[in-house]
Amino acid sequence: MTQISPVTAPPHTPEAAPSIVRTVDSRRTGPLRRVGEWFRGGGVSTFVFLLPLLFSFIFFSWKPIVDSAIMAFQTTNLISAPEFVWFDNFSRVLQDPLLGTAVVNTLYFAVLALLLGYPIPLVVAVLMSEVRRRRGLYSALAYLPVVVPPVVSALLWKFFYDASPTGVFNTILSWFGGGPLPWLQDQASAMPSLVLFATWSAAGGTIIIYLAAIVGVAPELYDAAEVDGAGVWRKVWHVTMPQLRGVLLVTFILQIIGTAQVFLEPFLFTGGGPANSTMTVLLLIYKYAFQNSLGGDYGAATALSLMLAIVLAVFSMIYFRLTRSWSTS
Repeated sequence: MTQISPVTAPPHTPEAAPSIVRTVDSRRTGPLRRVGEWFRGGGVSTFVFLLPLLFSFIFFSWKPIVDSAIMAFQTTNLISAPEFVWFDNFSRVLQDPLLGTAVVNTLYFAVLALLLGYPIPLVVAVLMSEVRRRRGLYSALAYLPVVVPPVVSALLWKFFYDASPTGVFNTILSWFGGGPLPWLQDQASAMPSLVLFATWSAAGGTIIIYLAAIVGVAPELYDAAEVDGAGVWRKVWHVTMPQLRGVLLVTFILQIIGTAQVFLEPFLFTGGGPANSTMTVLLLIYKYAFQNSLGGDYGAATALSLMLAIVLAVFSMIYFRLTRSWSTS
């Protein structure tokens, strides 16, 4: 017969007893002690100072977002009581033939803006970093278009885009034997004209970001590159660009998000025309909400807004997931 040996308790040592007592005491007094430390550490005053910020975010930022998400499943005119229609708004938006045109135009604007507006600020910032005198003046001049009110800029550029032979851009083209061009009145040239204006008006902020990052690069790296015989181009490619990799990745996704939400340029210049060639997703949302002859279709507008937000959020998550190792290596 097999004999079962009794279970023996671990030997009691004099050193183990105080630790057990301390563990029991910490479990009993841990939360109270942390609350006391929070009070003594100025937690109440921190919470009081935080309250206005929390109030502002909750009622002016997060609550409208939640209300908009709920409105996407309702039909309402903002006067009578809303009625839940669930996915009818989404179905109506997806069946709108203008949605495909708006998506294609938005993608076209985004691609043109990336091709034109992404490298130009970087090149300008690199050139400005090589300037030894009056860099502040050049930085102020580069940032000046950002501080000009958009409506004022649009009125100024509408004057530039005048389709008559005496327009500013057509006059410049005539010096080289070209033009005149119907800049905003032609379906082929309307969207590139908007991209040119958007690049001019927004490049200043990106230039300042790139210039700050370039100035922060350790000078020893450039000195070592010069000792190795590197020229300007090789220093930019092998020293500057790797140091700016994280900044470049962030500005790239910010520019994609910004171009996907383009509204101001087509709204101020063309109103979506000619023949819907500059109709974008955000301009379509605006038309749903405020330019419907039968009254504002706020349910369709918020449904399309919610779909756009989800698409951008998923794209951003995938982008940061794919570039996480590259941006930190």
